[in-house]
Amino acid sequence: MELFSTLDTMGHEQVVFFHHPESGLKAIVAIHNTVLGPALGGLRMWPYRNEQEALTDVLRLSRGMTYKAAVSGLNLGGGKAVIIGDPAQKSEALFRAFGRFVQSLGGRYVTAEDVNTDVQAMEYIFQETDYVTGVHPVHGGSGDPSPFTALGVIQGIKACLQRRYGHTDLKKVSYSVQGLGHVGYHIVKHLRDADAKVFVTDMHQERIDQCVALGAEAVKMDEIYGVNAKVYVPCALGATINEKSIAQLRCEIVAGSANNQLATDACGDELHGKGILYAPDYAINAGGLMNVSIELQGYNRERANRMVNGIYDIMGNIFALAEREKIPTYKAADHVAEGRIAALGKVKLPTINQPYERHFAGRRNGKH
Repeated sequence: MELFSTLDTMGHEQVVFFHHPESGLKAIVAIHNTVLGPALGGLRMWPYRNEQEALTDVLRLSRGMTYKAAVSGLNLGGGKAVIIGDPAQKSEALFRAFGRFVQSLGGRYVTAEDVNTDVQAMEYIFQETDYVTGVHPVHGGSGDPSPFTALGVIQGIKACLQRRYGHTDLKKVSYSVQGLGHVGYHIVKHLRDADAKVFVTDMHQERIDQCVALGAEAVKMDEIYGVNAKVYVPCALGATINEKSIAQLRCEIVAGSANNQLATDACGDELHGKGILYAPDYAINAGGLMNVSIELQGYNRERANRMVNGIYDIMGNIFALAEREKIPTYKAADHVAEGRIAALGKVKLPTINQPYERHFAGRRNGKH
């Protein structure tokens, strides 16, 4: 990869590599865009095959966070962080070292939990930096954002049902859910609470067993795409919508929590050509970001719920634009996000970070 040409093409402002041999930390932080505010995005820990794979992932994920914040109406930019390593080797020292590095960025990047990190990891990071969300409520945080991400996906699914079938009754259609981590499990629970038919699969048998106990039906991992369900709900890692999987899909809607669901833009075009309604991933899965963003101004759970429920309208506006412009939904979502960034980028916003700085100052006083 030609790094600077790639950053120029993707629009990144900053990429920082952190190395702390004593704790085993090898981390990359990518800050994509801070026009709307400080870059907020989760910390993912994954056993990447090589550094190139990790860099490619963090660049794609951070760009997605810019678009997610913009389409959600948040005064935040987009960033992401990855730690290269085996999640089984997580330690207090590792996350505290990462926290010190985040602090050195001076608030340009605010971290949060993601794949293979959790509230405990955020607590360790919080020992070293104020620029972290998703900490325990005792520290002014909101804890695990997964239930809010799942709630937002459910609202997005309802918007899809309304667009496709003219109703929002979850029970009237069937679902195939791929990936049963924290978010996937909560999505399955919402669907089963509505008495919907749900097929599930995951790498881990214990997660499958949990969902089967809720009344879901298990299928093999390589069979999930061909399940005869109206809605495919991808909740695992990205790029599951690819040339091979699209050929197997029997669904009419794709709506899930995974990031970077489309392997390429051409896959979004193909879904559109097949008449499959696609819920753009960074719009439908924005509930977790919405929830933790409220921490930066003083957390309020009722406000978080109201904001996350608004994903129904966000999705409806994207679908309406796609129909009006006769373009795929992923392009419509991009237009909404890019339009907001461009509009506000023309306006001087000298005080946009002040509310966050005031809140961080309050956390420092409380912590120390």
